[in-house]
Amino acid sequence: MVEFWAFALGFSILLYILLDGFDLGVGMLFPFASSEDERRRMLAAISPVWDGNETWLIVSAATLFGAFPPVFAIVLSAFYIPLFLMLAGLILRGVAFEFRYKATRSRPLWDAGFVAGSYAAAFVQGAAVGAIVEGLPIENGVFVGNGLSWISPFAIFCGIGLCIGYALLGACWITQKSSGPLRAFGFAALPKLMAALLAFLVVVFAWSMAIRLPVLERWTERPLLFICPLVGLVAFAALAEGLRRGNDRFLFLSGAAIFLAAFATLAGSFLPYMLPFSLTLWEAASPAASLEFLFWGAGIFVLPLTLAYTLIVYFVFRGKIAEERSY
Repeated sequence: MVEFWAFALGFSILLYILLDGFDLGVGMLFPFASSEDERRRMLAAISPVWDGNETWLIVSAATLFGAFPPVFAIVLSAFYIPLFLMLAGLILRGVAFEFRYKATRSRPLWDAGFVAGSYAAAFVQGAAVGAIVEGLPIENGVFVGNGLSWISPFAIFCGIGLCIGYALLGACWITQKSSGPLRAFGFAALPKLMAALLAFLVVVFAWSMAIRLPVLERWTERPLLFICPLVGLVAFAALAEGLRRGNDRFLFLSGAAIFLAAFATLAGSFLPYMLPFSLTLWEAASPAASLEFLFWGAGIFVLPLTLAYTLIVYFVFRGKIAEERSY
């Protein structure tokens, strides 16, 4: 049961990163569109799926709360302020998404809310990951820091990096889902975002080496981890080749593969710890009876139904949006 719920948690977090990542990325690219028509078509590209994507954030939080409550308690204590900001950003995005369609004079206000909410949610997620990698003040399984312990130059830099990564996913998505001027906008944005992401990855790796992050020791203990960056490089090359040929067919899959490689690298560096290097999976897990109870409810029904819903929605709304389509 412990291994099952660890896999379920990792799977739901990965799906959230990939799916909500690209629609947050579209929000971050929103102010750079050249016309109202392009902005409406950007919204049309994500309108069937954006709110369903956030379901995986709820699944992840519920799984963490039910299956690994000590980690949930530590994360909530350490990131209370950034989590509040993230949720406020996601709510602001949702409200602005609906209101700006009907608004006239107040549309710039809702556009600003949509963009600000997108940047806030993405930055907070990246900063939280950076703080976890750098190490949280934990003693005997209890968070002993304060509400600002997560703030550091490394965490802030990671927040900026995730904004770049999400914007890359968003550009891949709108390029693959559109045609005409919006597709050209996506193709023009991708080379700059790829260069920025590559620069971020180089700097963050050098920074990690300079401050001697403990997670890097796992790379010498587990040489197989080097496969993950290689997969990321192959995906990066595939993305560059798609751009060179002007072929948008596999752009999003290539971008998603880059994130998958990064996620696998982090997971492989952490395991068997959930928070490096304080609590293992088994130390953080709920009692066996609780995990089994969760399995016969959430494990058998909720997770498969949520996954089925996601697959059906993306199948139904596959293909490019029509030229005249707007949200």
